[in-house]
Amino acid sequence: MNNFSASPAAPAPAEAQELYAERERRLADALALKQPDRVPVSYSSNFWHARYAGITNRTAMYDYEALAAATRRVVLELQPDSVNSPFGTTALGPTLEMVGYRSYQWPGHGLPNDRPYQYLDHENMRAEEYDDFIEDPSWFYFTRYLPRVCEAYEPLAKLPQLAGRTSVRIPFFSRYFGDPQVAAALVKIAAVGEEATRMLNRASAFDQELKELGFPLARHASSTAPYDYFGDFLRGSKGIMLDLFRRKDKLLEAMERVVPMLIRDAVQTARVNSGNIVFIPLHWGIDGFMSLDQFKIFYWPQLRKVMLGLIENGLTPFVFWEGKCDSRLETIADIPRGKCIYWFERSDLFRAKAVLGDVVCLRGDVPGSMLIAGTPDEVRDYCRKLIEIVGKGGGFMLDASSGIPEESKNENVFAMFRAARDFGRYD
Repeated sequence: MNNFSASPAAPAPAEAQELYAERERRLADALALKQPDRVPVSYSSNFWHARYAGITNRTAMYDYEALAAATRRVVLELQPDSVNSPFGTTALGPTLEMVGYRSYQWPGHGLPNDRPYQYLDHENMRAEEYDDFIEDPSWFYFTRYLPRVCEAYEPLAKLPQLAGRTSVRIPFFSRYFGDPQVAAALVKIAAVGEEATRMLNRASAFDQELKELGFPLARHASSTAPYDYFGDFLRGSKGIMLDLFRRKDKLLEAMERVVPMLIRDAVQTARVNSGNIVFIPLHWGIDGFMSLDQFKIFYWPQLRKVMLGLIENGLTPFVFWEGKCDSRLETIADIPRGKCIYWFERSDLFRAKAVLGDVVCLRGDVPGSMLIAGTPDEVRDYCRKLIEIVGKGGGFMLDASSGIPEESKNENVFAMFRAARDFGRYD
């Protein structure tokens, strides 16, 4: 299975505590653009640990104990400096199925058991509904978005706008909750909530177990760019691109409306999880989806406001720039020094070092194609190049370009982690 004769045993508590503190310092130094003792390397994957442990992707999504065991085995063997806890991105099967979520297909639900889940592009807010959203986002979310994206929430589309209904009108509007379909939906939603609580409790226990084994978490909350909020979840790909030209002012107004909401949600989640790293995956701001001029109007200013709001609350934006963003590098350098992590998927990380190296901590970017189809020597050589050039002087975390693909060769994954230890030490 791998180059080690046996999986290492869990460290003794005192050793694990020492390892945890050592890794935390290493990560903190890299973030602050200081030179740590060694280049940190992180483990992030949705399903490679499942493949490595011999379970299907479906099992990983539905069986919380099997997922925890697979991840525990992998982190003990790889010994990463941080771990992306798998529950928030993988242990979603039961709740997605119970709620009847329409924007994904996943293993055993529209896809074979050994495939990763897939996003489905839908329009969940019509163009003429911008004003409704801007007026009352919570009402729109509860009675328009959720009924369209989740089967369990469909009857809630019957609920009227409740803001302003006070005093003796409270008993009158309560009749809507007595509607048989609405009442049945609330019972179903409560059952989903019970399952979600069970999953989150197991996730919390596993996160604590990772800490007790000596492994810090790579993230503690998540957020999104305001433009992606509408492109990914509400307007869909066609709608959001048309809005760039046909509804510019409404789009800009709506994005401003969600900025404080996104900040507040991430701050609250990070505090609940007792951490400060906020993961922000980006989708629609890449070179191929909008011009640089559009990026400077519709994407970066609003995203930057979210990032600054997180920084003001003592949090660290961990921004994943999917796709190719080479034309954006100079623009996205306008952020406080040593306060963010930029993880690049397909951008030129060596050029990013020259442009951004004294502003943000860089992360990446061993190509998934190399981990899948390359050789251990190729992986090792590329990691060494990254460490020597991008890691020079600090401010760098080694990782795959977008997490470790499930199809990655075991020997290539181990080569990446071994390279960090073999070449990553600073003199």
